[in-house]
Amino acid sequence: MSTINAAAVKELREKTGAGMLDCKKALEKHDGDLEKAIEFLREQGLASAAKKSGRVAAEGVVESYIHAGGRIGVLVEVNCETDFVAKTDEFKSLCKDIAMHIAAMKPEYLRREEIPQEVVERETEIFRQQTLNEGKPEAVVDKIVGGRVDKYLRELCLVDQAFVKDPSVTISQMVASKVAKIGENIAIRRFVRYEMGEGLEKRQDDFVAEVMAQVKG
Repeated sequence: MSTINAAAVKELREKTGAGMLDCKKALEKHDGDLEKAIEFLREQGLASAAKKSGRVAAEGVVESYIHAGGRIGVLVEVNCETDFVAKTDEFKSLCKDIAMHIAAMKPEYLRREEIPQEVVERETEIFRQQTLNEGKPEAVVDKIVGGRVDKYLRELCLVDQAFVKDPSVTISQMVASKVAKIGENIAIRRFVRYEMGEGLEKRQDDFVAEVMAQVKG
């Protein structure tokens, strides 16, 4: 894989309006080929979606999902630009998928910016000690720790999680593809997840497996 410099990422961002991280990943995936990276971002819906992200999304729905037996409940607010789109089956289906994903994957935050700095610092120190205990060379410890922390934080954030029904895309990529298709800005604003007996000592069940079984059923 070729080394991707900041200038290439900046150029791709200017041409597509996609996020810096998405641009970097697209260039890495295509060995620095700008045109292929642009095509990839368009296929993913990220280029056109980014251009709409600045538009006001004040309509939408508050979607709910109750797991069988009433043991898990989710409320999620998803916004769009018009009441017309909010009432479409495609938008409602997207919101239902997001609510179901939250029930299954239990994200703690919506996006990375919401994670308290003390959480980041605590986990960084934990991973550092783990890495040192593994006997990794001092010269590569920071790089290893950075990768592990990044993976951990992505797993905490809804928009960065792999979509439970299609792990090949993240929630943010799934939403971006809908933005490109529907033609309106779509934004997940907030969510809350309740689990029966949460915080109390009780037998732990595999809720992910149960939710997925219901999806497949």
